[in-house]
Amino acid sequence: MTVSMRVMSAGDGYKYLLKTVAAADGDRPLSTPLTRYYMEEGTPPGRWLGAGVAALGKGEIQVGDRVSEHQLQLLMGTGCDPITGDKLGLGFPAYKSQDERIEARIAALGQTLTPGAKGEAVAQIVAEETARSTRRAVAGFDFTFSIPKSASVLWAVADAGVQALIGEAHHRAVAEVVAFMEREVAVTRTGATAGDGAVAQVDVTGLIATAFDHFDSRAGDPHLHTHVVISNKAKTVLDGKWRSLDGRPMHAAVVALSELHEAVFADHMTLTFGVSWEAREMGRERNPAWAITGVPEELVAEFSTRARHIDAETDRLIADYVAAHGRRPTPAVIMKLRAQATLATRPEKQVRSLADLTAEWRTRATRVLGRDVTMWAREITDNDKPLLLRADDVPLDVIGEIGRSVVEVVGEKRSTWRRWNLMAEASRQTMGWRFATMQDREAIVAMVADAAELVSLRLTPPELASSPVVFRRPDGTSVFRPKSSTVFTSESQLAAEDRLLERAANLAGPTVPLATVERITRRPDADGRMLGDDQADTLSRIAVSGRMLDVLVGPAGAGKTTAMNALRRAWESEHGSGSVVGLAPSAVAAQVLADDLGIETENTAKWWQNHLIRGTTFEAGQLVIIDEASLAGTLSLDRITHLAQDAGAKVLLVGDYAQLQSVDAGGAFAMIARDRADTPELVDVHRFTHAWEKTASLELRHGRTVAIDTYLTHERIKEGDGEAMTDAAYNAWRADRGAGLVSVLIAETHEDVTMLNGRARADLILNKTLNPDREVELRDGTAAGVGDTIITRRNNRNLRTMAGRDWVRNGDIWTVTAVGDDGTITIARDYGTGTTVRDDGTIRARRRRRRFGGSIVLPASYVAEHVDLGYAVTAYRAQGITTDSAHVLVEPTSTRETFYVAMTRGRHSNHAYVTLDRADDHAQPHPGDDPHATARSVLYGVLQHSGAELSANETILAEQEQWGSIAQLAAEYETIAAAAQHDRWATLVRGSGLTEEQAESAIESDAFGPLAAELRRAEANHHNVEALLPRLVAARGFGDADDIAAVLHYRVERATARPGGSGRTRKPPRLIAGLIPQAHGVIDTEMRTALDERESLIEHRADAVLEVALTESAPWTTALGTPPTDRRRAATWRKAARVVAAYRDRYRVTDKAPLGAPPESAAQKIDAARARSALTQATEVAGTRTGRSMPQPVEHRSPGRSL
Repeated sequence: MTVSMRVMSAGDGYKYLLKTVAAADGDRPLSTPLTRYYMEEGTPPGRWLGAGVAALGKGEIQVGDRVSEHQLQLLMGTGCDPITGDKLGLGFPAYKSQDERIEARIAALGQTLTPGAKGEAVAQIVAEETARSTRRAVAGFDFTFSIPKSASVLWAVADAGVQALIGEAHHRAVAEVVAFMEREVAVTRTGATAGDGAVAQVDVTGLIATAFDHFDSRAGDPHLHTHVVISNKAKTVLDGKWRSLDGRPMHAAVVALSELHEAVFADHMTLTFGVSWEAREMGRERNPAWAITGVPEELVAEFSTRARHIDAETDRLIADYVAAHGRRPTPAVIMKLRAQATLATRPEKQVRSLADLTAEWRTRATRVLGRDVTMWAREITDNDKPLLLRADDVPLDVIGEIGRSVVEVVGEKRSTWRRWNLMAEASRQTMGWRFATMQDREAIVAMVADAAELVSLRLTPPELASSPVVFRRPDGTSVFRPKSSTVFTSESQLAAEDRLLERAANLAGPTVPLATVERITRRPDADGRMLGDDQADTLSRIAVSGRMLDVLVGPAGAGKTTAMNALRRAWESEHGSGSVVGLAPSAVAAQVLADDLGIETENTAKWWQNHLIRGTTFEAGQLVIIDEASLAGTLSLDRITHLAQDAGAKVLLVGDYAQLQSVDAGGAFAMIARDRADTPELVDVHRFTHAWEKTASLELRHGRTVAIDTYLTHERIKEGDGEAMTDAAYNAWRADRGAGLVSVLIAETHEDVTMLNGRARADLILNKTLNPDREVELRDGTAAGVGDTIITRRNNRNLRTMAGRDWVRNGDIWTVTAVGDDGTITIARDYGTGTTVRDDGTIRARRRRRRFGGSIVLPASYVAEHVDLGYAVTAYRAQGITTDSAHVLVEPTSTRETFYVAMTRGRHSNHAYVTLDRADDHAQPHPGDDPHATARSVLYGVLQHSGAELSANETILAEQEQWGSIAQLAAEYETIAAAAQHDRWATLVRGSGLTEEQAESAIESDAFGPLAAELRRAEANHHNVEALLPRLVAARGFGDADDIAAVLHYRVERATARPGGSGRTRKPPRLIAGLIPQAHGVIDTEMRTALDERESLIEHRADAVLEVALTESAPWTTALGTPPTDRRRAATWRKAARVVAAYRDRYRVTDKAPLGAPPESAAQKIDAARARSALTQATEVAGTRTGRSMPQPVEHRSPGRSL
């Protein structure tokens, strides 16, 4: 990716941008070439960027002006205007530190608590607050724009003139993409909250950004990139007020922006130099990279790895050896010296001048090319003027064809998608075209995305109510629906899911008699193991269910294999030998299944290929077990289960939806499992040696944060910076290996895995565990020799053992037993180590008699492309394996699924090494890193971050729930009401007795919105606000008031605490669904219609939520009591019950307690009191009372407050 994004926090984090800035004088226009700072040590000063800078000060700042430290401090540090120092809107909020929160809560504890009770309360407070991260205000978004590596290399070695032109092409591309962001990405939010922020998403006048150019990577390689730090402050088009940017589209658009930026930069390079571009394969699991034709990959590789540092350190060590011994070291010694160099400390980034860097880069490039590199660069950039496309040059039928291709490609990897996914793929598929302008490219990419949407199936429901024109965008869409938020799928994906659900409900599948099943479950297996109660129960339910498509869900280590083995025996006893066959998404998982069950297995892709080519199919009465089914794609499962259904076979999907999912469009396994109320699920975990780890692993599976404390208590979690944690994880893994344990080292990224693999091998060479006399280079720059552990990465059935029983699979782990002169290697499986647990809990390692299995010779071509070192793996590679111990590197970006999988691999122990910072290519910590982060707070965030993909069917329900919820509709109602009644309340304020200046001050205040809402509430409570407000104004002056609107809000709130009227004249409040005050006096027809439509939707939604809860006997409905049989009492009971239902829907309460957790906001406290009153009424009418045993939120009400 050429664009990445990190959040920047408020405070002094802006100084990070100034660390390497050269001390050069004068302003620098945007077009100034980077070579102006050629001789200065450091990078050029930052410059202002974005249309929003025009609103700062009195227009003194222009795009391209130099950014001063003082200006950055004001804007990014405090949220103020960098010229005037005035706050931009509300400024940045100040949040209490962890210690301050703890101190405040302890101070608020009751004085009557006993010492013991107080001690427990304090401990609970400390635990809760320690688990929470300290909130920090978001100052902005740091977007890093990088040019492709081939262009960076060309820029690095070219003469000053060409360097300047490449720099200008880069700057133009950055400026154009930022302008695109202003049009399509940058928005803010306003209006009432819908639970996750204000409900209306509105446009801004422009972005305020600062741009800082950097030349090199931390390793000193050429890496021309620009940090564009976008301020979180933006002026709203709707009302001209300063607000914070909506961060959601910033995150959602990053990949699409990256693809667009790369293409725009390529256009500018072609326009300037006439260069052409080509796609280059980057190996497994990576998208092709676009590179400038003529820039050789050898030159790119020279500046792309740590190999240069290792070579330099190796040369130094060899020189030291010669000086000490008087002779050159032997090849074996040189290998050890290189291993020592590999373990050398990561180089510290140095601040150097572009002149020094360029001189070094030219020297290195000249050595690679064998000629004058500056002349070479001049030849590469000296081309005829190319023909460039205009948007009109692309036929509409071609656009439609590409749109269909975009959906096909996106649909292979996702079950659902949004416009940004389509935009990213549209940019990829049009990257090979060179356009004359950004406008031409943007138009074509948008048209392709439009065409892709047309052939997609929309899952998001249409707008449920009309929106007044003031709440509509120029294209007619409602501001209550965020831009690009519509979710799509394909007809084929949805149809496949529907067929899977139908097969799961089909009860015409083959079965096994219950007597046969019970006979099997009551006997031990060949190893003397008896089934647990949950295993026997699930086996029986599956065997007799008759479901054509069944599921078995089990957490990691729950004994799914043991249960499947018993099921195999029961099935074969009824349907004959060979009646059970196995499939799995990977060849390795299929082989594990074959070894465990003793059945014929295949991976799903190969089986389908055999079906197409050889006609392979299933037989009537067969049981087809698909293991690790959460990793299987939906379309693959649909094809296979269709054939099974036609043949009269039964398919059993085995897996865990809490573990990692398919890299293809997935979610089907979880969908099928959740669609049933009686899903067979194993609950008892058998894998772990320690009983506490069984329970803790299940807590992790469900994302319950109490598990974090359990692992901390047992000293299974360490914390620190990235390098310290890498060291700790590696050293612990090495110690376990040294003790003879089977241990796995798990990292988040392929880059981390490669680094750990190289380090492990170097260490093994230095301590003489490995003594390779020759080695072969692998794809990722590492090497392998005799004794190394390697992983094969591609299935190849032609590479077999002599006996032919074993073959090379993707993901298989082997040991190298020989290295040929021609680059071939001989591999074998290592069966030599086993472990047992003694009675005292200690672990004993033992060697088996048979060390290695049959050998296979891998050709040099296979070795070069499809072999990696196998000491460290990713969580995806680890899923399905069981070891003695696991050591897991955890980053803040990890998901719950990867963490759960990684922390459940080891039988005896699983350790997490939590990185408190994120990897960065710069020497200083990024300002987005939390300086107060702890392992607990990072892991808390990881457990909240689910990476699981919903199926299209589940997405339909989720979308309907979101847009049809009372949370959404009430927020829309209140936002429209505020606009509809604004002029009325403003007129009332102006005529209330305030001076003209006071009235205008109140109306312009940020507190006017809450005042208007309070007036609406008072009117709904039958108060005469036209008479009331002048009386409250006259009661007392405003001489000492900082904010007149806030004072009026307080006075109205106190004066209208009770409903208007008294005795028989008192009327019930006019509330929608018992919660939302109605808006009266709205004359505008369009506004009135919009409000009435939403009121009707809210009322119907409250009825529907209550009806569903009663039908499904939701636990919270128990507190309502039994509905009376008398019609009048039943109507009263139902009216009260629907208020509780509406409250739960508005605040997304999912607890079993009727009102959930204590309310937090003032508005929710009011609604909670209303709902509590309704709950009391319902129980009274039903003849039951809410007792103390039922958890209730703490009520915070003003004295005498009646609702």
